[in-house]
Amino acid sequence: MSLAVESPLQSSSSGEDFAAFLDSELDLASSESSLNEENVKNDKEIDLQEQRSKRQKLEGFDTLEDLETETLVKPIEEHIGTSTAGKYVICPPHPGFFKGLCIRCGQIEEDGSGVAFGYIHKDLRLGNVEIERLRGADLKNLLHKKKLILILDLDHTLLNSTRFADITSDEEYLFRQIDGMKDDPDRSLFRLDTMHMLTKLRPFVHNFLKEASSFCEMYIYTMAERSYAMEIAKLLDPDKVYFDSKVITQSDCTQRHQKGLDVILGAESLVVILDDTEAVWHRHKDDLIQMERYHFFASSCRQFGFNAKSLSQLMKDERESDGALATVLKILKRTHQMFFDPDVASDVSTRDVRPLLKGIRQEILQGCRIVFSRVFPSKSPAQDHPIWKMAERLGATCYTEVDPSVTHVVSTDTGTQKAHWAAQKKFLVSPHWIEASNFLWQRQKEEDFPISNPRSRNS
Repeated sequence: MSLAVESPLQSSSSGEDFAAFLDSELDLASSESSLNEENVKNDKEIDLQEQRSKRQKLEGFDTLEDLETETLVKPIEEHIGTSTAGKYVICPPHPGFFKGLCIRCGQIEEDGSGVAFGYIHKDLRLGNVEIERLRGADLKNLLHKKKLILILDLDHTLLNSTRFADITSDEEYLFRQIDGMKDDPDRSLFRLDTMHMLTKLRPFVHNFLKEASSFCEMYIYTMAERSYAMEIAKLLDPDKVYFDSKVITQSDCTQRHQKGLDVILGAESLVVILDDTEAVWHRHKDDLIQMERYHFFASSCRQFGFNAKSLSQLMKDERESDGALATVLKILKRTHQMFFDPDVASDVSTRDVRPLLKGIRQEILQGCRIVFSRVFPSKSPAQDHPIWKMAERLGATCYTEVDPSVTHVVSTDTGTQKAHWAAQKKFLVSPHWIEASNFLWQRQKEEDFPISNPRSRNS
């Protein structure tokens, strides 16, 4: 398969090598094959030596003239001997550009259209038509493999990092701990001397990646710089079996301070995102599972304004068995099972993971009827507050005034009239009850979230 659509044009052997290289980088060759299952299995056993040879050949194109000479499209044979003989047939549309030259015809890029895919190759830019073609091919490939696409944030989702300079006195024991576990293959604490940082992997992360990779095609997507992301990728995936080149960083984003799926060569209908920050996924909130932030180091707590000791200061950590990653893995497995359920009548190619996530989420607080008291400013519309919206996403129905049908009053103050009313016959909980239910994907026990610090006796 060629990265460009098939055409009667005859390219040079180097041009064919170039297209083959791009296809191997995108891992799409098997997706458009019409071979039987046995041949599909054989496709997976790609000749790695051949890929390296093609990569070296391409990286040898140092100048525009070199690449243009190798990729110019030869004349169509039927025109040989006619007045059009010797003329080169070119695009548009151009499928994409490599080092500023069209990957099909060799024409110089002029308008800078399309999307840069620097994480695949620093000089690669693809046109919109080609992107859609590749996404369609990837969709077929992943549906054949029964896989979803999983986008993973790094910091506060899979790990926590801090600078040496930000280590507190009661965290200095960590340096001694690292020295004593250098030869431990299961260690989760690392010293990145070249970056003057410590990194702590979240409990269960290795098991999570191993299990998720069996039913998901995985990407790293971080707002961090590429040098840092690649160092972390080595810790998470030293053998490059999970991510390989699929590490997307700040420089790959097409919109400032925002992450987007426009740089993912996969169908949005298959995408699930794990990230602790909802704000960076403004265009893709329906794909997002927001993770509870992992605050292992004291600097992380300070960064987010928490006046409490960190896990490292308390010499504690999340439990592997029921921590954030173990919890979300169960949700991913359930979503995958629902998506590929053979008993569902619809064609699998028309299914979408987003309504499935929405439905699972709405089960969490289904049947709960909630009134808020002294949780947000009285002058602002209650319906616009994040905690109100979160409760509704979890399936609860929210009100501004109490009535006999109300099941919960959520408050920060036991002294309000609504809190007094709820204390007699209803559930009275702090806002953390909603947040915990959201992050743990399960309704939490109300008695575990009492209200403290009574202050007033109104509203």
